[in-house]
Amino acid sequence: MLVLSTDLLAQYTIKGRVKDQETAEPVPFANVFFKGTQIGINTDFDGYFTIKTSKLYDTLVVSYIGYIAQNKVVDKTKKEQIINFQLKPENAKLNEVVFVAKENPSWAIMRKVMKNKKINDKRRLKQYEYESYTKVEFDIDNVSESMAKRRAVKKVLAAIDTIGKLNGEDGKPLIPIFLSETISKYYYRRNPKKTKEHVLKSKITGVGIEDGTIVSQLIGASFQEYNFYKNWMKIAQKDFVSPLADGWRLHYRYFLMDSVQLGNHYCYKIDIVPKNERDLTFEGTIWIDKASYALKQIDVRVDKKANINFLEKIKIQQTLEPTESGAWLPGKTRVLIDIAELTNNTAGLIAKFYVSNQKLDTKTTHSQKFYADEILVAEDYKMHDDNFWVQNRHDSLTAEEKKTYSMINNIKELPVVKTWVEIISVLGTGYKGLGPVDVGNYLFAYAFNNYEGHRFRLGFRTNGKFSRKIGFNGYLAYGAWDKNFKYGAGMDYIISRKPWTTFSISRTQDIEQAAIPTDDDRLPNLYLASVRFFNIKSTNLYLQRDNKVTLSSELFKGLNFKVRLRNHTFEELPGIETHFAYRTQPERNDSPVRTEFTNTELMTEIRWARRERFIQTSTRRISLGTKYPVFTFRYRLGIPEFINSDFSYHKFTFDIAQNFRFGTFGNGAYQFSAGYIPSQLPYPLLFRHLGNQTIFFNNYGFNLMNYLEFTSDQYASFRYEHTFEGLIFNRIPLFRRLKWRSFAEVNMLVGSLRPENASIIPTTAPDGTLIEGVGSLGDVPYVEVAYGIENILKFLRVHFIHRITYLDVPGARNFGVKVSAKFSL
Repeated sequence: MLVLSTDLLAQYTIKGRVKDQETAEPVPFANVFFKGTQIGINTDFDGYFTIKTSKLYDTLVVSYIGYIAQNKVVDKTKKEQIINFQLKPENAKLNEVVFVAKENPSWAIMRKVMKNKKINDKRRLKQYEYESYTKVEFDIDNVSESMAKRRAVKKVLAAIDTIGKLNGEDGKPLIPIFLSETISKYYYRRNPKKTKEHVLKSKITGVGIEDGTIVSQLIGASFQEYNFYKNWMKIAQKDFVSPLADGWRLHYRYFLMDSVQLGNHYCYKIDIVPKNERDLTFEGTIWIDKASYALKQIDVRVDKKANINFLEKIKIQQTLEPTESGAWLPGKTRVLIDIAELTNNTAGLIAKFYVSNQKLDTKTTHSQKFYADEILVAEDYKMHDDNFWVQNRHDSLTAEEKKTYSMINNIKELPVVKTWVEIISVLGTGYKGLGPVDVGNYLFAYAFNNYEGHRFRLGFRTNGKFSRKIGFNGYLAYGAWDKNFKYGAGMDYIISRKPWTTFSISRTQDIEQAAIPTDDDRLPNLYLASVRFFNIKSTNLYLQRDNKVTLSSELFKGLNFKVRLRNHTFEELPGIETHFAYRTQPERNDSPVRTEFTNTELMTEIRWARRERFIQTSTRRISLGTKYPVFTFRYRLGIPEFINSDFSYHKFTFDIAQNFRFGTFGNGAYQFSAGYIPSQLPYPLLFRHLGNQTIFFNNYGFNLMNYLEFTSDQYASFRYEHTFEGLIFNRIPLFRRLKWRSFAEVNMLVGSLRPENASIIPTTAPDGTLIEGVGSLGDVPYVEVAYGIENILKFLRVHFIHRITYLDVPGARNFGVKVSAKFSL
């Protein structure tokens, strides 16, 4: 136990700061003391310390869990001196203490922490608000010798050297690529639960950052919420067990180490160790206030042995302050995420987040309308000068941070850096920016199939530099074998940003596949691009001219309304054997038969997503999802004779989707869908259940069902996937080292096709070609089950799929192995 050195009769003063040698981050709560004595002090949250003493000793020592202790000589001739330390991390584990006969003394303390958990948790407050200062920095670290010899890296290092090293003399050099500061107001209301962040000012500089519109919405306090009173904490899209979780003894070992004075609070110091180092848990120290049994301070980390990809470590440090209402609010939070080098010849990345909260207020109330915008960015968020930040930032910038701004500005102006930024942007978005126009999408740039041969496509879209209200897009494609051009063009107009309301119009003329329902908005671009390869004749090709006019608006928070008028055609293609025909008057035995049609429909959609979060770019809105179920209802009305339409019909569909967490047992996701058509229609306008005859797994289809195997006019489907994370494989030595993870899936479908919708398809076309009828489901559900391994080589998934029913259908596959990609930590 350190005896705090704040001697009123002190003749000598030693000040300094303790930092991490590899990351240049401060090391809070470290022990600073004179060697051979108990005279010393702990560093504060920012790593600073001040020792006042009436006697000097030869050596000053700094030690802390997870670091190699460091000694420095004290100059006894100076009354005031500065001694800074840079500690080298080590992989040492906390020493466990074995208790014999008597109960572990930390358990009694933890039981009282659990008893007072609801009282101390900030979520019990009716409301609170505070001013938040957020600082975010990204640095490239651990640049290998071979990488440092590359021409591009040499130029970057040279640009940095003109200003000086970011780290200290014995620390490793860092290459800064992003730094931001944000001042915002954060608001919380318990009933009904509402949160809001009003971003007032942002200062952003970074390599590849041109428009800070998106970034300013992602770097505020809303995305740096760490509440250890929750059972589960989401960090980097992973769920970690809190050391204050209700099931605390199931996941951690606790060791009472000391009692210390932290400001006005006398606290228990308790070390925590995970029971299974591969689980998503923390290791470190918590400080518990003796009076209230509240969490006063925490310093924890996640070891690289945990089942997480690409990460060397995660560190979280936080201090909390009591409010007048009893609950505790975070005062300062610091998070460090160290991303490992992918190979020995590459570099790593360090992400640093710092949040300081001041001007705490638990009394001011606001109406529900006040919380309409969960994230609100002030119109003048960019309008500020250096003097504003000097007066308003909660903590002064260090000398290293001041250099960081200059370094980034130097780096991002290098031509070689601009080139690499463009390459990364193209890989991430599929488009290359050319001023106000983006050229792409390169996913669709080339395909080869047995009808078009070599297919080439070039497209464009305008961006925010062109207009923040209106945007245009289009593409032109050409097939080398069919020698025909295809095209698409569209316009989007933002009527209002509050509420978000848009109008769009589009026209395409292109080859489509009857087996692929391209009007399904859920299908990702990667899948739509892949189905244009190889044998596409087997999927019933046709030419489609498609015209759409769409109006979409958010009626109120969470409820979106869309209306769309669509006119499209189904036309035969030259060189393709007739594969489709229908009776125009099916009630007559001698009904005329046609092989083409035109259809006009009016679609209305209502979508409800509670507490769904969005960010806005200059031209579009991007969903960040929600933990609640998302409900979507659609109604389509066929309008006969309008723009030459051939059909009158009603079509209803309903969908529910949700992702949720099971804590230690992993994550689950389900999709339920149902549809009903009371009208008589040919199969291209019915529900064509999506099969999959490729080697790639498709989340939105049935992976052992053949194309056009089943069609329905009424159906219900249910799909569930459960990812176990490391729950199973963390207990198996070989899999544990590989960090493989397991998952399981089930996909079910019930449906039927009324006789009138089957009989509308004739046996022969007008030219005598035989027409294959449509297949339909019987009384037995169609069922697929799958299990598999993910995280192979950090991204590959292998699915082992069994078809359970309809095994007697000609061509049915009862077992298959498919692959997919999933990038996750």
